[in-house]
Amino acid sequence: METQDAAAGTAAPLTRLHTRRLREIYRSAGWPCQDMLEVELLAAGLVRRCNTPSGHTLLQVTDAGIAVLAETLATNRAARSEHEMLVERVALEMLRAGRIAWRGLSLRAQLPSEDPATPGRWCIAQPDVFSIRNTTVESYAEPIVHEIKVRRADLLSDLRQPMKRAAYLDVGGECWYVLGSDARGRCIGAVDEIPVECGVMAFANNQLSVLRAAPRRVIARLPFGLWMALAKATPVKGMDEESQGMLGHWEGE
Repeated sequence: METQDAAAGTAAPLTRLHTRRLREIYRSAGWPCQDMLEVELLAAGLVRRCNTPSGHTLLQVTDAGIAVLAETLATNRAARSEHEMLVERVALEMLRAGRIAWRGLSLRAQLPSEDPATPGRWCIAQPDVFSIRNTTVESYAEPIVHEIKVRRADLLSDLRQPMKRAAYLDVGGECWYVLGSDARGRCIGAVDEIPVECGVMAFANNQLSVLRAAPRRVIARLPFGLWMALAKATPVKGMDEESQGMLGHWEGE
């Protein structure tokens, strides 16, 4: 077995690509890709090359690599927990505002075409929170999309995807970014970093505050496909639904 030792001071900083490849090596038979990402993992001592009895070379995650995977897993779990908490908070705020809210929807959206004479292409938009007004008049629905970000790296990655925002704007009359805080209590993004077609909210000290209002586009009629998606999904429960259900049960006894 051949062990690769890390060269002190020469290892490249770990990125998501490195940890993703590390997970792939851990889950697989360890066949090498022989690219620069693999070279950096070898130089960092996170994987090592092993010679099999048949003469083939395989990759194996080292104890240091296992430690990195465990740390990444813990970080991702914490981020998901924080993200889900903020998603729940925004959804409840929409309910308090007299709206109907959904989480985790997959909505069909149409992206604009560079050529006005050519129809745009379709894609799937997955907003963290989607809501409409609780109304019986279709033109009053006022759909709103909220995209929640609790890590700056996730925010910056999202901002580099204009087509994702275009999809959100296609299904929502308003699109908002809701930004969490870092370990020092600072907002993970500045207002001027967020495109002007989106509103900005911040969550700090257990409070949501509006940093910049979202421009409102009038959507006179929601597409039939969107209505079907909402009909098939389960909206967020109202805060008094359980107590109202208990009241009805008590009256029937």
